[in-house]
Formats: sequence, structure tokens, C-alpha cells
Amino acid sequence: MCEKGANRVIDKTAIIDPSAVIGEGVNIGPWSYIGADVEIGAGTQIGSHVVIKGPTKIGRNNQIYQYSSVGEAPQDMKFSGEKSQLIMGDNNIVREFCTIHRGTKVGGGITRIGHNNLFMNYVHIAHDCIIGDNNTFANNAALSGHVIVKNYVGLAGFAGVHQFVMIGDHAYIAHTSSVLQDVLPYLLVCGDPARPKGLNSVGLKRRGFNTDQTMAIKRAYKIIFRQGLTVPQAIEQLEAMLEEFPVIQPMIEGLRNSERGIARERQVLEEILDTL
Repeated sequence: MCEKGANRVIDKTAIIDPSAVIGEGVNIGPWSYIGADVEIGAGTQIGSHVVIKGPTKIGRNNQIYQYSSVGEAPQDMKFSGEKSQLIMGDNNIVREFCTIHRGTKVGGGITRIGHNNLFMNYVHIAHDCIIGDNNTFANNAALSGHVIVKNYVGLAGFAGVHQFVMIGDHAYIAHTSSVLQDVLPYLLVCGDPARPKGLNSVGLKRRGFNTDQTMAIKRAYKIIFRQGLTVPQAIEQLEAMLEEFPVIQPMIEGLRNSERGIARERQVLEEILDTL
């Protein structure tokens, strides 16, 4: 083990690879395994029976609970052992039995997790996912490969996200939803497949959005989902509002940058198809 700092508490049954870098104040519980090319930042707490494999870099003051597997090889048939890594920021909580996998060459080689996220029991984060800050994933929520989750997103229990999907800031994915297309910022989606059901009003209130901002987001929602517009038509109308209501900028970006298409209400989809 490569020593870095002091005040560590490492159980005598833990197995630490000599190349691992363990920061000051790190605790590692019984029977945990820390593999080669792993770096664990100061103040991070590792429970019992945790497996962390590298290359993996974990930031400061994270909590990783028992039986979690962090930095394991990706579940991708194209992966052939090439070097890839997991990078995790600070102040994340990884509860029991979570699985977080490294990236692949095809996906850029990195799975990246930001700061202040909560991953509850049995959450799975697949290869090449990019996760921002302040997100909450409830029990058994799962991301396929190459998923992007922005900031302040909530995934309820047993929600599943298809590969290459992007979920925008402040969105909420309801219980057991199956997300097959991109989810715009601020939305509440549910169902199989997941469809928009309005705004994530509770989340917006908790985040301090004022009445004017919320009303602007509602107007944008109606333009996108209630007027039967194509995406270019919706963007044109939203851009006309942007100077007065900059809060809708993330919605415009989400529409413009979507590669899988956005999750839309079935009635609106049928109306658009009827015009083609």
C-alpha cells in the first residue's frame, strides 16, 4: 500500500494492493478489497466486504457501504481488457450492494460521477455513464451504458434508463419507469415507456425556483408538449421567450442536443405523425 497521510483505520482483514493510494482519515472495514491503481481521497469511509478495483479515483469524504462493487470491469461484450477508469468526486453516498463499472474504449474510457450524490441500495451504474452533482437514485434504479444524468435529478425505485439517454437538470423519473428517450430538464416522467406528466414541481420548489421562473417553465412545457409542434418549431418559439425567461435555456439545449429524441406524450406523437 502506498501511504498518503495519516489517521487511517484499516481493518487487519482488509486486502490493500501495494499500488493503492489511501488518503488521510480513510477508514476501511473488515474483508474489503482495494485493488491496483486505486486512489481514495481523504476522509472517505469504506465499509466491510467492499470491492474497489482500478483504475479508479475516489474523491474526499465519500461513504461506501458494505457489499458494494466499485470500479469493476464493464459488462460490455466489446470490452477486451483495455485500460479504462472510474472517477468519483466528493461527498457521495454509495449504499449497500451498489455496482459502479469503469468505462470502455468506445465510450471514451471513463465512467464519471460528480459530487454530493446519493445512490441507495442495489443501484447500478453501467460503463461510460456521466453523472453530475446532487442527484438521488432510489433503491434498484439502474443506468445502462453511456447514460448522462445532469444535476439535481431524482430516480425513484426500480427506474431503468436505456443506453445513450440523457436526463436533464431537475428532472424526476417516477417509480418503475422505463426511460427510452432523453428527458428534458424540469420534467416529471413515468410509465413504460416513460412519458412526460408535467413538471417536477416538488423538486423545483425545493431548489428555490420562484413563481415567475416556474410559470415560464410551464409555458415552455406547453409549447413543447401540447401544441403538436415539431422540435424545430418548438425551439423557434422558445428562443423568442429566451431573453425574458433565461430559465428555459436548458430546455432549448436539451431539444437541440438530443440524439435519441425526447420522451413525449403519446397523444402529441400521434398528432405529429398524422401531419407527416
